[in-house]
Amino acid sequence: MQRIVIVGGGAGGLALATQLGKHLGKQGLAEITLVDAARTHVWKPLLHQLAAGSFDTHAEEIEYLAQARWNHFKFRLGRLEGLDRASKTLQLAASHDEAGREITPAQELGYDTLVIAVGSQTNDFGTLGAAEHTIKLDSPQAAKRFNDRLINACIRAQTVPRSAGSGRLTVAIVGGGATGVELAAELHASARMLANYGFDHIHPEKDLQIVLVEAAPRLLAQLPERLSESALRELRKLAIEVHTNEKVVEVTESSLKMASGKVISSSLTVWAAGVKAGDFLKTLGGAQPLETNRLNQLIVNGNLQTADASIYAFGDCAACQQPDGTWVPPRAQAAYQQAMYLVKALPRLQRGEKVAPFVFRDQGSLVSLSEYSSVGSLMGSLTKGSFFVEGQLAKLMYWALHKQHQLALGGWKKTALITLSEMIDRTYRPRIKLH
Repeated sequence: MQRIVIVGGGAGGLALATQLGKHLGKQGLAEITLVDAARTHVWKPLLHQLAAGSFDTHAEEIEYLAQARWNHFKFRLGRLEGLDRASKTLQLAASHDEAGREITPAQELGYDTLVIAVGSQTNDFGTLGAAEHTIKLDSPQAAKRFNDRLINACIRAQTVPRSAGSGRLTVAIVGGGATGVELAAELHASARMLANYGFDHIHPEKDLQIVLVEAAPRLLAQLPERLSESALRELRKLAIEVHTNEKVVEVTESSLKMASGKVISSSLTVWAAGVKAGDFLKTLGGAQPLETNRLNQLIVNGNLQTADASIYAFGDCAACQQPDGTWVPPRAQAAYQQAMYLVKALPRLQRGEKVAPFVFRDQGSLVSLSEYSSVGSLMGSLTKGSFFVEGQLAKLMYWALHKQHQLALGGWKKTALITLSEMIDRTYRPRIKLH
């Protein structure tokens, strides 16, 4: 029986394991194993809401062991530490609890086909002080850490006399991409809700100052300019301070220093600018490392295979060139499309059949501005170029993207039950996490 091992339980890796389990694992045609260093999965586009405390992580998390049981694949807890291509084995690091006690020992795992989908991490570009004084919003653990600091800072701000003309609490966000823009709006909405739960002196315009810093000439620089203008207009309505064309050169415990000489005070700093694949991928394979680019991404061909035909990679950790010479962007929709491609392509490639290369179909982009609005551009066969959407329609479409992710993992029946439970939860749970 073919052993297919998938490393990385993000949106793409978990969707691939789930679908392969349903198609191959259930029929006994292959043994599917998912490996991840965490026990649960949270959809990455929701991290800004987790950071702001505006959704219940326990209601959203998917437990890998349960998902594996329901969908005919296995789950192995561990972090990828090494790869022996000759013997086709993975080395997984030992896992430990918060007290340092060992949960699982270091172990080896054999494979016939390996799929690497370990995603990406925030790239601070070596900026002085960024590693020590910022929180990088690239994992549920980091988002939770930010939320803890935010609530603590709000409690602290209640007792600190306010200086004239300034907010008692300043949150600086470095990076004006989708994550930075969404987090800024979500924090503003959270500050409004905090006032209803005892933080009566935390006002989003007077007592909480939100600052967004972007090195490019405009926000959402990778998206159409009309989206940038609409997002900037909405953020300014919320009195969020936006600085573009400002490159951060140093981060201290209480400030950001720009290349222009400008200094911005900050009580809490989030780094949300740039992504790269994990550094460990550069040496993965030991004496026979797989080829990577300057962002540590594994180089793959049109079938998402590395130079080793038995090893595939996709999502943010892979660099895949398209027939037109462009590269597949590191976006959630690209990872999902690649996962669905591999569901069909892997069995055929294992049989030695020729398979058409993967082609990314850009379906546009949506950016959520919390409860205030959403903006987006849609692309597809029904439109020539892009079609701009905003307001309630864009918010509905953003919600639909989340439902599409839940459908891929749980099917219609389970997604319907989850949606119903979310509606019920909103009637008796606080709209913001307070601990």
